[in-house]
Formats: sequence, structure tokens, C-alpha cells
Amino acid sequence: MASQSWAQASDKLRVAIVGVGSRGTAHIKEMLPVANLEIAALVEVDGARAEAASQAIFAKTGKRPLIHTDMRRAFEDKNIDAVTIATTNHWHSLTAIWAMQAGKDVYVEKPVSHNIFEGIQLVKTARKYKRIAAGGTQRRWWGPFRKAVELLHAGVIGEIYQGNFFFPGNRDSLGFKPVTPPPANLNWDLWVGPAPMQDYHANLVPYNWHWFWDFGNGELGNNGIHMLDVLRWGMQKTLPVAVRSTGGRFGYKDQGQTPNTQNVTWTYADGSSIVGQLRGLYTPEPMSWDFFGSKGSMHLMANGDFRITLGRNKQPEPVVSYPANLDHFANFADAVRARDPKLLHAEIEETALSTALCHLGNISHRLGRELKFDPTTMRFPNDAEANAMLSRNYRAPYVVPNEV
Repeated sequence: MASQSWAQASDKLRVAIVGVGSRGTAHIKEMLPVANLEIAALVEVDGARAEAASQAIFAKTGKRPLIHTDMRRAFEDKNIDAVTIATTNHWHSLTAIWAMQAGKDVYVEKPVSHNIFEGIQLVKTARKYKRIAAGGTQRRWWGPFRKAVELLHAGVIGEIYQGNFFFPGNRDSLGFKPVTPPPANLNWDLWVGPAPMQDYHANLVPYNWHWFWDFGNGELGNNGIHMLDVLRWGMQKTLPVAVRSTGGRFGYKDQGQTPNTQNVTWTYADGSSIVGQLRGLYTPEPMSWDFFGSKGSMHLMANGDFRITLGRNKQPEPVVSYPANLDHFANFADAVRARDPKLLHAEIEETALSTALCHLGNISHRLGRELKFDPTTMRFPNDAEANAMLSRNYRAPYVVPNEV
């Protein structure tokens, strides 16, 4: 187990950030104000990014973090207590598993896994090593969302039988980028990691990897995870028994592989459902959630404002007051210090369940048919083709282990 010297000698929590792209940069910004927390190390395969992030931390604190290219060096450091992970999706689970096996607590950005097998192993690792593990579904810390869910759980709209979400991607064509040597400052082998080795092109780094199956999970895994997590939280649901996805990559031909438009229905054993719509082309409609119950409905907006309409009324109920937002990294730090995962507002199993719905939707999309799913066995009954997509072939030595 890692040293817990921070709890014995001081209250300082020493954190390593793995990946300092857009989300990792946000981690830096959001962690710097947290009391008694030190960003002690950065892990980044792009040297230019690492130096820029180090300079930003130095400008605020007067202290430079250690920089590592290989995350395993940071995990060997006994002075590191916790790790936050903002890598590409295909590295999320393995990074967290290695960190927890080394005795570190972890905060894992969404989606917390690249496939269903990884999510299972991620939760198993947290339980086996008794680690504090949080997922990056940040709306669980937002006051308006917490109030909305509190009211839903109290039965304000009755028994909820359906939850819908709409997400507008409004994304343009990627075009086509030629194969070139990777930039000199990028460790391509480490970036590819668990995925099959392949040629570099500029549509993979720094962001558009989201739209390639080897590395990302499409818009469903990119933003759909946030949408699904709110619905599943409000409806108090776990995993469905069936899933059906339709859609495609419409409006242009480019290098991307994942759908830019996707409609998914997840059906539960009691007949209730979650229905998701992701539209990648241009639309004026804002992102939103809708809950439908036996007494009425709730419409929830991107900023957390919501309106409740009961019965046959056409006018919504009076607006309620919202509690303040919570600081998710302060929440993580508090849980680490207390050694109590129950303090977390997004414990890793909750985010792993929401992530699994994304994977189910994408498997249905890729196979082009409805799938039956058994939440107990976490497999598709009598469906070898679908079961083969629960995991991937890993490139050694970047292998998510069967035994954690």
C-alpha cells in the first residue's frame, strides 16, 4: 500500500494528474484552490503539453511538479497519495487499475472505461484494494441537479416510467488527414497504449480520437455519459435488459468512424425505458433531460434549472430554490482523508454503470440490431458476436488484467 504520510505528518494531499490536455488542464485549474492539496506530479506523453502545464502550476504556486512521461514512474512514488486521470478514453481504466494496485486513490474522468469488461475490472480493483475511487460525472455535485433528483426520489412526479435526453453535438466534418510521422514531442507508443498499434495522423491528436473506435466511444461516450448518468440517477436504475441503437455519420464523409447522429433506447425489466437522442449536425435545440411519471413530468435544462408540470396542468409548478454547487475535487479529497467512499457523490461504481449504458448502445449500433442483455452475468445471452465486443485484444504490456 502507498504511504499515508499526509495523514500522519500533515493534512497535505499530494496528487498526480495523468493527462494534461483539455480535461487535465481543467483538473489543474479546479484543484489549485482546494485547501491542503498539492499537484505534485504530472504525467503526459506530449512533452510540450507537460511543460505548459508545469509552468501554469508554477505561476500560481511557485513550485514545479515532477514531470513523467510514463505513468508507472509516478505510481512508484511513495509521496503520491492520489491520481486524477484525464487521458484518452482507452487509457482510463488501465491507468486507474495500475494506480490503485500501487496504493493510490483515483479520480477517473468519464467515461471511466473503454468497454464493459474494463468497467467491471475497475470496480473490482477499487473493492479489492479498498481505494477511494470517484468518477468524473460532475453534475452529481451541482446544486440544481441534486435538488431535482431529490424531488424525483421523493415522488414529485410519481412512478417514473421513462427518461429522455437530447444532446446537440453541432460538429463539423473532420476531413481527411494524411499519415505522417508523429511529432517529436509525442511518445506515440505510450499514447496508443492498449490499442492496436497504427500510424499517426493529425485527426487523432489532440481531440478527434473521440470519433475513432480504437480510442474513443463516439458522442455517446463523450457527452452522452453525462446525459445518461443524470437519467439513471434520477430514475434509480442500474442496467437494462435490452438496447436498440440507430443512426449513422450523416451530412459529410470524413475520416471519423463513430456515428454523429444516434438514437438509443435502453429497456428495463419492468418495461420502463431511457431514450437518448444525439444529433451531430446543426440544430437550435439545447441539451435537455425529461422525466415522465405517473403524476407528471420534469424538464431539466443544461444549467440545472428545471420545471415540474403535474397532471393535466399546462403551467409548471412554482420554481424551487436550489442548494449551492459542491466542489468535486474537495469532495474527493475529503473522502480520501476520511477513507470513506460513501462521502463521494460519484463513486466509481455509479459512473461505471452509466458508462456501461454507453457501451451497450454502441455495441447495438455497430452490430445494427437490438440486443438482449443480462445484467446479472453482464453478458448478451446466446450472442457470441455481441459478447466478443465486451472487451478488446490488448497490446502488451498495456493489458487490463483478468485478475486484478
